[in-house]
Amino acid sequence: MVDWELASRKNDHLDIVLDPARALSSITTGFEQIQFQHCALPELHLNQIDLATTLLGKPLKAPVLISSMTGGPERAQTINRHLAEAAETLGLALAVGSQRIALQNGGDKGLTGQLRQLAPSIPLLANIGAAQLVAGYGVTEARRAVDMIQADALIIHLNPLQEAVQSGGDRNWQGVLAAIEHLVTHLGVPIVIKEVGAGISADVAQQLTEVGVAVIDIAGAGGTSWAAVEAERAHNDLDRQVAQAFINWGIPTAQAIAQVREQCPYTPLIASGGIRNGVDAAKAIRLGADVVGQAAAVLHSATLSPEAVLNHFEVMIRQLKVACFCTGSANLAELRKARLLRPVSLAET
Repeated sequence: MVDWELASRKNDHLDIVLDPARALSSITTGFEQIQFQHCALPELHLNQIDLATTLLGKPLKAPVLISSMTGGPERAQTINRHLAEAAETLGLALAVGSQRIALQNGGDKGLTGQLRQLAPSIPLLANIGAAQLVAGYGVTEARRAVDMIQADALIIHLNPLQEAVQSGGDRNWQGVLAAIEHLVTHLGVPIVIKEVGAGISADVAQQLTEVGVAVIDIAGAGGTSWAAVEAERAHNDLDRQVAQAFINWGIPTAQAIAQVREQCPYTPLIASGGIRNGVDAAKAIRLGADVVGQAAAVLHSATLSPEAVLNHFEVMIRQLKVACFCTGSANLAELRKARLLRPVSLAET
């Protein structure tokens, strides 16, 4: 039986995120403060720039993860199908949204082995919420989530702020780290930890790395604000006021990438949270990300067709190649060493 309240909430989330004016904070990612030094003599052929990399041991044609999206069961089914077809064509990774509805109600809600059939060669990531790990979920449910879509890894998403300001949200987060460590030890597939838009700090990233988490998605502030989303869907003014105070809460994405990379130099990092185009992606990689994730920016295209998703990411990939070209970077390794402009004060001119 479908949990209609949960399904309705997921549909509300989708509607609000599709209208960016309702879901964004005024905090910025920090990418606007970063400027590459332009290379007027790249000595490269643009068409030969190599964006290939790997994630979870699988090859990617470009360093892009189509990040977790959510929605009611029927809408999520269509969205995931469009995303899977485009991801396979372009050689990108794909993460599904929360599988909580499917796990709680015993149905698949479109999250089946069909996704793997549509995308047989790419990294495919399952997804459950961290709060569920101290509310009854364990290895059994995590394995069901992975097996449901034949995933290569499991994302556990951290969303304490969203849960704290959401009416009926999960308030108990005691024991989450121990539960993550238990899954790392017993699940049998890699664990990826992601925030949902408030960022992961360097200290938390280190804690997660120390318990064996394989990949961290910092999901910083500057994109969708889930406090703003919950303020929009609040059913009373008191809940709305509480959520509104946190619309600009979080660690800006650029800052989170740099700090986590410094403290966890060998941990694979995904950078998401306000990645709007290929130039933002280039800056994220320069700061230390291995892969960039994008969700809200492609959501409208995902509701339309696989072709719309293809067009969206083809533009982003072309932008990333131009950024490489104009920094004299033949590949991602060279992009990570590209020169940045240092701000110049008037006193120095």
